[in-house]
Amino acid sequence: MTNHLGHGHHGQSHTPPHAHGHAQAPSSSGHTHGTTDLDWDAMGPRLEREAELSSPQYEEAARWIAGLPDAPEVRRVLDIGSGPGVVTCLLAEVFPGAEVVAVDATPALLERTAARARRLGLGDRVRTLEAELPEGISRLGEADLIWAGNSLHHMGDQRAVLAGFAEHLRPGGTVALVEGGLPTRRLPRDIGIGRPGLEARLDAVSSAWFQTMRSELPAAKHETEDWNALFNAAGLTPQGTRSFLLDLTAPLSDTAREYVVETFVRAREAFADLLDADDVAVLDRLLDPEDPAGLHLRPDVYLLTARTVQLARRG
Repeated sequence: MTNHLGHGHHGQSHTPPHAHGHAQAPSSSGHTHGTTDLDWDAMGPRLEREAELSSPQYEEAARWIAGLPDAPEVRRVLDIGSGPGVVTCLLAEVFPGAEVVAVDATPALLERTAARARRLGLGDRVRTLEAELPEGISRLGEADLIWAGNSLHHMGDQRAVLAGFAEHLRPGGTVALVEGGLPTRRLPRDIGIGRPGLEARLDAVSSAWFQTMRSELPAAKHETEDWNALFNAAGLTPQGTRSFLLDLTAPLSDTAREYVVETFVRAREAFADLLDADDVAVLDRLLDPEDPAGLHLRPDVYLLTARTVQLARRG
């Protein structure tokens, strides 16, 4: 499962995941789903950098959960689709009395999680569990908080997975789904080259890709994205919804600009055959490091996105 920065949800990003699992185009935890043919030595650091960019959103969300009235003590947390462990370690910091278990299907990313936890002095409370979900859901063990960041939509039968999460929650425990949000924006609508609205057209192509991806998942079942109804069907009580903003204004830091460039590289690779020739030509100019209108040099590149967290509690 992969959860990278632009990926929170199919409506948030215009780049597809490198692998099935936790991602759309990379999102912020970097979750990946059972992929062995990728160069994780090269990809791992990039996923970690991307996750760090959106850490403020996730920290704010985790502190919201920690501050909920009448919530029981959090002693064990499951981070479903943990990727390189940035969010795993953040959860360990926000819940200092908890064991936090990073659950992912990619050993190389779990190794990065363990190394990050040691660097941050969290190695005594951060654990890793190599598991492919939903097949491995029975191995998760009990938890007071199950954090599923941009991963549920990569499970074919989302209703069944939520029911499985509910079975692993201790009484009063919480499921936190990072699902939904707003389309990520990185450029003005009119960038001075090509037709205005390039990112909206990329979003439309990405949405079609997402629908195909969902339909091809094992045991795929169509569900209306009414998360409260799905919580109720799983025997959980909805506890509220909040959205968290990432607003990085121009001029971007080098790290953020590099991330933006990478998302357009992946969009160009994935969607060139689905776009008209004019849009492809614009993408080529945007990716030219020597073009003044390109992403490397233009001063108006920014990064704006919102992620939505849906909460439910076991009675």
